[in-house]
Amino acid sequence: MTRTISDTIEVATARRQERDTAAVSARDPDWSREAKRAWAWDPGRALIASLRAYERFMHGSRVDRWLLRGLAILRHRFWSTVTGAEVPLGCRIGGGLLLPHPNGVVIHPGTTIGPNCLIFQQVTLGTRSSLAGTPIIGGHVEIGAGARILGGVRIGDHATIGANAVVLRDVPSGATAVGVPARVLQQESSSCSQDTD
Repeated sequence: MTRTISDTIEVATARRQERDTAAVSARDPDWSREAKRAWAWDPGRALIASLRAYERFMHGSRVDRWLLRGLAILRHRFWSTVTGAEVPLGCRIGGGLLLPHPNGVVIHPGTTIGPNCLIFQQVTLGTRSSLAGTPIIGGHVEIGAGARILGGVRIGDHATIGANAVVLRDVPSGATAVGVPARVLQQESSSCSQDTD
C-alpha cells in the first residue's frame, strides 16, 4: 500500500492533534500558560493577571487588602480599555486561560469557564434572554475567532468551537462545532476526551 504525501501529512497532523489534546488537562489548571514575562507587551496575559490579582485580594477587611483590591480594580480597568475586552471581575474562570488576541472578547458575569481554555478575538459568551441562563465551558476548550456561545449551553471538555460559529445547543466532549447555527462536525475518539494521568 503506497501513501501519498497528503496522506502522510494528514496522519501526522491527526497524531499531533491527538497528542496535544491528551497532553493538556481538562481538570488541572496549567498556571504557566498565564505567566507573563517581565516587561513583555502581552495585553491578554496582563488582563488575566489583573483578574487574578482581584481574586487574591477579594476577601478580607484589612486596610492593606482594601487598597490592593482597589489597585487591582484600576489595573483591570486599564487593561480592559487597552484590550477592548469585557471580562468582568469575579467571573468564574479556571486557571490556564489564554487570550492571545483579547480584542472584543465579551464574557457574561455568570459564565463558567473551565481550566486551560483558549479564547480568540471577538468571542461572545453570553445569554439569549434574561431567562436562558449562561454558558458553561468545560476544560481545555478552544473557541475560534468571532464565535458566539449563547444561552445555558454546556460545552464539553476538549471541544473545539470553529471561527464565527453561533452555538445555541450543547456540544459534547471532544467534538468540533461549526456554522450558523453551529452543528457538531465530528467527535474525536473517547480516548482523546479523557485526561491522562
